[in-house]
Amino acid sequence: MSMASEPLLRVEGLTVAFGQQPPVVRGVSFEVMPGETVGIVGESGSGKTMTALSIMHLLPPGGRIVGGSILFDGMPLHRFTEAQMRQVRGGDIAMIFQDPFTCLNPVMRIGEQVAEAARLHRDRAEGEPNELALQMLRAVHLPDPERIARRHPHELSGGQRQRVMIAMAFICHPRLLIADEPSTALDVTVQLQILHLMREMQQQQGTAVLLITHDIGVVAYTCDRVLVMHRGEIVESGTVYEVLEQPRHPYTRQLLEAVV
Repeated sequence: MSMASEPLLRVEGLTVAFGQQPPVVRGVSFEVMPGETVGIVGESGSGKTMTALSIMHLLPPGGRIVGGSILFDGMPLHRFTEAQMRQVRGGDIAMIFQDPFTCLNPVMRIGEQVAEAARLHRDRAEGEPNELALQMLRAVHLPDPERIARRHPHELSGGQRQRVMIAMAFICHPRLLIADEPSTALDVTVQLQILHLMREMQQQQGTAVLLITHDIGVVAYTCDRVLVMHRGEIVESGTVYEVLEQPRHPYTRQLLEAVV
């Protein structure tokens, strides 16, 4: 983990609401340092995914940031236009979602989709996009990457599709990766493989990771620090050891008891 003194990502007082409804995220503040893995854990509806989508300007229709700030390397993302965010999204900040099938283009071959990410966010001097795509498919340990590159998303297993998403995310050498339940839809063995692969790629590139999950076990395996979210607020935060070994908030204790 980097010992840099300045956070890569600083979220302060983030509040997100839909229409006139009570906020779904209320006054959330946290930091992510370069190279660090921070987990946000909480049950479904706790606000963790909305927090992540706010950073990326990908809130569902009707959702908007009504308070607080989001600074990425000092840049005020909360004030960015969609055009400005397109310069950041996918390049400096990448995101992996729970269901890769909905994120992959069903009519494009896998190799073309990974190459497209390189075409958008990598300098041509670094290599030809199709060759970079094959290199990344090899790097995420897909068997016979040349064959995989010619296939369409529906021809791959869930674990293979998630490896493709990891390849697309890391081909751009992002400084921050936001992973929203990246292994939840997979069986336990494949889940561990995906988490291990993400950590391997992160260490190779020095990427910071913000991991969204409902699974305390995933946090224990992958994270340096953890934020516990409940009903739109962060109720506890600290190192993984502090929070999991000495939980202070009743909700954190409930989450831990649910694992045992």
